[in-house]
Amino acid sequence: MSRTRHILLLSGGKDSTALAIFLQQTRPDLDIEYVFCDTHKELPETYAYLSRLESYLGRPITRLSNEFGDRGFDHWLKIYRNFLPAPNMRWCTKKLKIEPFEAYVGDDEVILYVGIRADEDRQGFLSTKPNLTPCYPFKDHGVTLEDLQRILDESGVGLPAYYSWRSRSGCFFCFFQQKIEWVGLLEHNPDKFAEAMAYEKPEEGFTWIQGESLAELARPERVAAIRRHHKKRSEMEKRRRCPRNLAEVFGAV
Repeated sequence: MSRTRHILLLSGGKDSTALAIFLQQTRPDLDIEYVFCDTHKELPETYAYLSRLESYLGRPITRLSNEFGDRGFDHWLKIYRNFLPAPNMRWCTKKLKIEPFEAYVGDDEVILYVGIRADEDRQGFLSTKPNLTPCYPFKDHGVTLEDLQRILDESGVGLPAYYSWRSRSGCFFCFFQQKIEWVGLLEHNPDKFAEAMAYEKPEEGFTWIQGESLAELARPERVAAIRRHHKKRSEMEKRRRCPRNLAEVFGAV
């Protein structure tokens, strides 16, 4: 009879990283496999963050590309005839995340640890494989965003560097990025911005942002307009947000 495997999928973001630290502290008896589905198009800060976590855990993180070998984004882009992935055609998630992971676990019984917090209302990794059983330790233990931040701070691992200008992990050219995050990529990783721009074919309608090429977005006047819009929207959201406690009511925090 095969053993049950314990696996934690790492995204390179704060939630899954904090869960890895939390499980090492609370369940040292578990033989956990740490897995990262590498698209080959992650930010340099993401790879540095994973290395920092490896040092803390004292355990290696398995990097997956594809069950048939080292196949990243560029390989699958050719297979899809240079059609860039988009919200209505997310072949990148299927080919670079889900399929490699399902091939990695095979038919083994797996408990999959998912970093969804107690103060969130969302689903985690979805799979049709019946041998995968999701487990939500943060929900089970009532771990919130504030708790998660404390876990990262006290461990010394902290937050990934890209959080200063970007809200999500994943490919540096992710089409789910906000325009202000594309501006952040332009300013913090201009080489990666240029690489993302090289994939585009505006004359054929192949751009990461619907209706706008990265060359257009990179113009100084456009960058300034995006910054103004983002600032205005952030201020409106801040005014709409209800104070959480009396300290906020009186402006102490």
